[in-house]
Amino acid sequence: MNNATVAKHPCPECGGDLQWNAARQALVCPYCGTAAAWSPAQPADPGTAVIEHDLETALRNPAISRDWGEKRREVQCQSCHAISVFVDGRVAQRCDFCGSPSIIAHEAQKDAITPQSLLPFKISESQVRDLIRRWYGTRWFAPDKLKRAALTDTLHGVYSPYWTFDAQADARWTAEAGYYYYVSETYRDAQGNTRTRQVRHVRWEPASGQLAHFFDDTLVPGTVGVQPELLAGIEPFPTTTDLQPYSPEFVRGWTVERYQIDLRKASELNLADLQQQVRALCSAQVPGDTQRNLEVDARYRGRTFKHVLVPVWIVSYTYGSRRFQIVANGYTGKIAGKHPYSWVKILFAVLTALIVAGVMLYFLDSQ
Repeated sequence: MNNATVAKHPCPECGGDLQWNAARQALVCPYCGTAAAWSPAQPADPGTAVIEHDLETALRNPAISRDWGEKRREVQCQSCHAISVFVDGRVAQRCDFCGSPSIIAHEAQKDAITPQSLLPFKISESQVRDLIRRWYGTRWFAPDKLKRAALTDTLHGVYSPYWTFDAQADARWTAEAGYYYYVSETYRDAQGNTRTRQVRHVRWEPASGQLAHFFDDTLVPGTVGVQPELLAGIEPFPTTTDLQPYSPEFVRGWTVERYQIDLRKASELNLADLQQQVRALCSAQVPGDTQRNLEVDARYRGRTFKHVLVPVWIVSYTYGSRRFQIVANGYTGKIAGKHPYSWVKILFAVLTALIVAGVMLYFLDSQ
């Protein structure tokens, strides 16, 4: 895609800048509400297929690039170090990830791999506000002040960078399979009486096998703006089925984070994850009741990758001296987050439990 082929989509009514609207799944004017007649390209359309790139080739040639479709501007937060990309001429006053006002212009990397596909926002701002309020309502030990405020005025929608990897794994394994058996033994108890008990033993036998498994779109986040454990809490993103070919229309009006975990590092993280998964799959094949000395020899072929954008809603706030983050999957609505605790509530709960336990013991003793 090049700049000449990208329509600017001004509002036909007021001339305002149309933006992607998650609730209406269309380009909508934020000023007068007019929706544009625009249909995104489908993966089946000629020339728009979401392509898997050969990983080995890309690592040898890191200058693989793709046009964003419009002129972009990058800024970097000096607090959390996230790099935000704006493709529609917008500017930011604060970081969408941590709320810091310390943001400066950042020079775009010419050899950065740009996204080829994305999941467009499907959960609207009003929907995610309701979801976050309900999430706060289930945090029993959160301070009441936090629950009342809900802090959704700091809500931001961002496209977070991800890498997806495919690979065919072929492995051979060997192990010792353990089978339980029981032997009756006699013994004397503390009173000198003869007793009988069943004692478990293990019979070890050699075992071996093979594994063939295809890994499809295993995910590695490229973001530093969102905490990794929170991102894991809102996965999965349906990148195997619902990806759209990248178009700048999807990101107009939204913040895009540029990856800071590059392809080489992401491929290493992916390989380590594959090795753990392959070992677990091989372990599941070992017969018997228990096992030991599992050895796995795995080979990976046909490794491919995609650089994709996924939609994430973020609430970032400071409570006391600590900073907290809540994130929501902008496609499925799944939420994960952290929050402060009210030690008054925790103390009250502990005291209540002790009182209840004391009353129960009192009635038991009085019977």
